[in-house]
Amino acid sequence: MRAILVLIAASFAASVPDTNWWETALVYQIYPRSFKDTNDDGIGDLNGITSKLDYLKKTGVDAIWLSPIFLSPMYDFGYDISDYRQIAPEYGTMEDFQNLIKTAKEVGIRVVLDLVPNHTSNESDWFIRSVRREPHYENYYIWADGIPDPEHPGELLPPSNWISVFGNGAWEYNKERGQYYLHQFVIGQPDLNYREPKVQQEMNDVIRFWLDKGVSGFRVDAVIYLYEADSKNYNGSYPDEPLSGKKGFDSDDYDYLNHIYTRDLNETYDVIYNWRDVMDEYIEKDGENKLMMTEAYTSLANVMKYYGTGKRNGSVPFNFSLLENINNQSTAFDIKLVIDKWMTYMPVGKTANWVNGNHDQSRLASRLGDSRVDAMNMLALILPGIAVTYQGEEIGMTDGFVSLNDTKDPQALNPTDPIKYWKKSRDPERTPYHWDASKHAGFSQTTGKTWLPIADNYKTLNLAAQMSAEKSHYKFYKDVATARKCCALREGDLHVKALSESLLVVTRLLPGTPGIIGLINLSSQEQIADLSSIKLLPNKLLVVASGVDCELEIGAPYLKSNLPLSGHCAAVLKTADNCC
Repeated sequence: MRAILVLIAASFAASVPDTNWWETALVYQIYPRSFKDTNDDGIGDLNGITSKLDYLKKTGVDAIWLSPIFLSPMYDFGYDISDYRQIAPEYGTMEDFQNLIKTAKEVGIRVVLDLVPNHTSNESDWFIRSVRREPHYENYYIWADGIPDPEHPGELLPPSNWISVFGNGAWEYNKERGQYYLHQFVIGQPDLNYREPKVQQEMNDVIRFWLDKGVSGFRVDAVIYLYEADSKNYNGSYPDEPLSGKKGFDSDDYDYLNHIYTRDLNETYDVIYNWRDVMDEYIEKDGENKLMMTEAYTSLANVMKYYGTGKRNGSVPFNFSLLENINNQSTAFDIKLVIDKWMTYMPVGKTANWVNGNHDQSRLASRLGDSRVDAMNMLALILPGIAVTYQGEEIGMTDGFVSLNDTKDPQALNPTDPIKYWKKSRDPERTPYHWDASKHAGFSQTTGKTWLPIADNYKTLNLAAQMSAEKSHYKFYKDVATARKCCALREGDLHVKALSESLLVVTRLLPGTPGIIGLINLSSQEQIADLSSIKLLPNKLLVVASGVDCELEIGAPYLKSNLPLSGHCAAVLKTADNCC
C-alpha cells in the first residue's frame, strides 16, 4: 500500500505544472545575429538556435531570451521594428520559429522574446499611416509643431532642446506631415505615444499574439522612456530640459541635459502593471506564470517600483548592480555590499535576479579580467532568484575588436567619430559565438565575411576546447548550474560574509536539506578560509565545483576550518552527499 501511495504521489507531482518556473530559472540571453548561422549568409538565425538547444539543456539552461527577431530594416539590428507580428527574413520564417518553440519544449527549455515597446521603425505601417494623419493612427506617435526661428523668418526650430540617447537632437522634421516627431534613439526609431489608448491596446494585442504562439514571457526593452511630459500641461508645447552640469559632455551628448521630462515618469509603471495583467490571463490556459523582465537603467528606488505595488503585480526589473558596480579592483567587502543592497531594497516576497552581461555591455572577461570570470558567474548562479547569462559568458568570451570600417552599431556612428566610436560601440560584445577553432569559429560556413568579425582569440578560446580541457570556465559553469538544482539553491536562506578583503563566502541553507557554500578568493595569493564562525555548517564539506584557478578537488572532503583557496579560486561546496 505504501508503494502505491508513493507512486501516486510521484505521478501527481509530475503532472503539476511548474507555474512559477521562472523564480529560480537560469535564463540564457541569445543575440540571434551572432549565435549560429545555418544558411551560410554570415548572420545567425532561428534554425541555428534550434540546432544548439541540446547544448543549452545539457549546460543547465531553463529558458532562452532572444534579442529581437521581428521584421526590421535593421538600422538598430532589430530594435527598430517595422512589424511586431512577422519574423525578420534573415533570421528565418514563422515556421522556423514554431519549430524552435516545439523543439525547445521537447527538451525542456522555455522561450522568452524581446519586446521593444517604446518605439517602432519609421518603416512601420503604423508610422506611415500616422504621417498621413489617418484617423486611427494620427496620434500613435509624439508629433509636435516646430518653433518659429526668430533669426531666420520662415524656418522652424525643434519643439524643445531634447537630446537622443544616441546623441544629437531627439526631434526630426517630417515634410509630409509638416511636424516634428520624437525619437529618443536613432532617427529611424520614432517614439510611440502611450497617452493614446489605441497604442496601449495595440501592444496588448502584440503580447497576446506571441503568447498564443507559445512563448513563456518577455524581456521588455527601455521601459523608462515610455512616457514624456504631457504637452497639455505646458500650454501645448514641450518644455526644455535643464542642463545637467556634468563636465566633459558636448551640447549634443545625452548627458548634457537632466532628463526630467523624457524618462522615469510615473505613468510608466501602470503600463507595466497592465502588461502583467495581460500575461496573467494565460496562467490557467498555459499552466505557467509568464516571465516579464524589464530593462530600466535608473535609480534603485525607481527600479524597485517595477516589481509592483501592494495591489498590482509588476515585472522582475533587471538587477544590473553586479554589472555596474563591480570592477577588477572590487574587494569582498564591496561585493557583499552590492549584494546586500539589492536584497535589502527588494520588496518582500519578490524574486531577485543577477546579471553579469548583455548585448549592450562590455563582456565580463574584458571588464573584470579572466581571473574573475568564474567568481562572477558563480555568484549569479548561486544567489537567490533568476540567473541571467549572456551568450559566451559561460566560456569567458572577451570583446572582439571591430574597426570603424566594420562598425555597425548606430550608437557608435551617430555621428561617425573615429575617436569616440570605440567608446560608444556595442559591437565588440556582439561578435559571433566561438563554437570551435574552425573557420569563423564554427559560427558560419560562409565564404564571405560574417556580419561582424570573429574575435581574434577564437582558436584558443572556444566551447569545443573548453569541453575537452581538464578544467575550463565552461566545465565550472556547468557544474555550478547542476548544483543550482539543489533545494538549498532554489529555496534556501542567503548569508553573505566577507572574511577579509579577498575572501567572500556565500551560504544557502535550508533546514532538512544539504547546504551549499560558494567561496571566492579574489587575491592572486593562496588564502586559508576558516568558516568556523558559521555555526550551522558541519565540520566536513564536499567540493562540487572547482574553478579554473582553483586547486580544490571535486568530490574531496575538506574541514570548514581549513579550506586552502589558491589564488583566484572560485568553488562551490556542499554539506552532504545528496542534494535535496
